[in-house]
Amino acid sequence: MLIYDYQARDNSGKEVHGQIEAADQQSATSILANRNLMVTSLKAGSSRKASTKRLQGKVKSQDLVIFTRQLATMVDAGLPLMQTLMVLEEQTDSKALKPIIRSVLQKVEAGEAFSKALAAYPRVFTRLYVCMVEAGETGGLLAEILDRVASYLEASARLRRKVKSAMSYPVIVCVIAAGICLFLLMKIIPIFADIFKDFGAKLPAPTQMLIEVSNVLRHYFIFVAVAVGALIFGLAKLKKTKRGAEIWDRISLKFPVFGKLVHKICISRFSRTFAALLRSGVPILETLRIVGQSSGNTQVEYAVEKTASSIEKGDNLAIALGQHSIFPPMLVRMIAAGEQTGKVDVMLEKISDFYDEEIEATPSALTSLIEPLLIVFLGVVVGTIVVCMFLPIFRLNQIVQF
Repeated sequence: MLIYDYQARDNSGKEVHGQIEAADQQSATSILANRNLMVTSLKAGSSRKASTKRLQGKVKSQDLVIFTRQLATMVDAGLPLMQTLMVLEEQTDSKALKPIIRSVLQKVEAGEAFSKALAAYPRVFTRLYVCMVEAGETGGLLAEILDRVASYLEASARLRRKVKSAMSYPVIVCVIAAGICLFLLMKIIPIFADIFKDFGAKLPAPTQMLIEVSNVLRHYFIFVAVAVGALIFGLAKLKKTKRGAEIWDRISLKFPVFGKLVHKICISRFSRTFAALLRSGVPILETLRIVGQSSGNTQVEYAVEKTASSIEKGDNLAIALGQHSIFPPMLVRMIAAGEQTGKVDVMLEKISDFYDEEIEATPSALTSLIEPLLIVFLGVVVGTIVVCMFLPIFRLNQIVQF
């Protein structure tokens, strides 16, 4: 496939220009003719691979939700898919999404399946998204499936907002505490150090150590900042490796305050994704592979992979999940009940709703718990610095030499 730059005129004589993807010039001309455009200039540009790579921009989750919801509504209203995509391309405000919609439209016009056209942009349309659309195309339920995809994306976006809400307060307080400590160490402590220098006696160990730290920061601040930045960068890179991600995910589930919240988020995401794929008619083993990859936690992914292997050997879903402690007993029991009644997807949806309510209530509880802890932390850090600096004054009669 090649990308062609074209100039053409519509039925009113207005000149239009843009890019189109096609196998050759004849195919490009035919596609433009189907749009009621008369070609005046057609030049071959980059290859499909290069164009696809260039279009892999950052699309906001909210823009993707709006696109999916509008797509579902228009398809359900009976509009042809190509006409729907043309309308959505014209009305979207997202500069990153617009060229992607145009490229998907061109692929569909060239004869590709809609799901295959979406799969060319994995950073925008996830494997879960593509598989659900493919199931909708196969079963003739594209509008219904797209509506489920939009609902799933909306629920995921709400979950992300709740997590950010829970994390923002402690992060802001910690940043403020770090800023205050840095200010004291670099601006206030040197003033006290000059005063204590005139005493002519050995200072208390805590005070001396604090002055040494202040001197290091003042004289080697750039090197310290680079070292801290390199450490953070190294940890971030390590977290992106398979082994690093496993260690981080294992530790995050055991955090004293946030571990339970992280666990609930993983189970909610697992249940909602599982329910959406089952309702869309995706085969169970393929569903498990997608659910594991989209869980956001390597511990859950590992457990899901083992579950898929157990199901292949003949175990039912509840028994296979029950072999892994990361899945709560309530989830296992409800899935077992769902298997008996043939409503596993309904049970998974109820589990997800339950954990979403728990997650929604958790930030308030965490805030009420964390607020005094952070205040105590801030007081201890700043108070320790202040006490260390005033310690020589408390022992003035011992350290001043006359």
